Amino acid sequence: MKIRLLLVDDQPMLRLGFRMVFETQPDLEVVGEAGDGGQGVAMTRALRPDVVLMDVRMPVMDGIEATRRIVGSGSPARVLLLTTFNLDEYVFSGLRAGASGFLLKEVPPPDLLTGIRAVASGDAVVAPQVTRRLIDAFAQHLPDSATGCSPADQRLDQLTDREREVLAEVVRGHSNGEIAETLTVSEATVKTHVGRILTKLQLRDRVQLVVYAYETGIVRPGQDR
Repeated sequence: MKIRLLLVDDQPMLRLGFRMVFETQPDLEVVGEAGDGGQGVAMTRALRPDVVLMDVRMPVMDGIEATRRIVGSGSPARVLLLTTFNLDEYVFSGLRAGASGFLLKEVPPPDLLTGIRAVASGDAVVAPQVTRRLIDAFAQHLPDSATGCSPADQRLDQLTDREREVLAEVVRGHSNGEIAETLTVSEATVKTHVGRILTKLQLRDRVQLVVYAYETGIVRPGQDR
């Protein structure tokens, strides 16, 4: 089964460059191109791609709003944001909108291909450590959390003690391998726990899990890792 891609960027030459790279890969198929976020939303609905490669800054509708609409519609498509700057403030908004991660536009082709395949398989592209630094840098965008429980906090009651341990390690920015070593379990077991945590908390991936941890006050910006 090929990974179906939708390219959403207002620069035709950039889309062409991406297409040329993707067409050399037997497991990737570009099913469409869009020049702005509005077209991207409509084409996602019509073409049902597996991954939407989404620019952040575009006319008519930017990539953040387009991501929010795609995710909000219940589409199974996963959005991979592209940005020009490593700490672009729009990236944080995009992650909160439901994007599965982000890459720089100048990312080397092998890394871009790896990122797309990771997103298509259900993983997040952004490394946990990078995600933590990103959220720390833009913590001012988060609403202040009260000391009391919010409605979202009630979902935490569904987690087992072991799942809470795994959650804490994920939020600290540790990989599955590092968590397995810390908890003395197999990496496959950690992956299973992470999947169950995401299901119980109704989240899509590790990126959203870290955002959730900040928003609900599980961790605070600058808190010891």
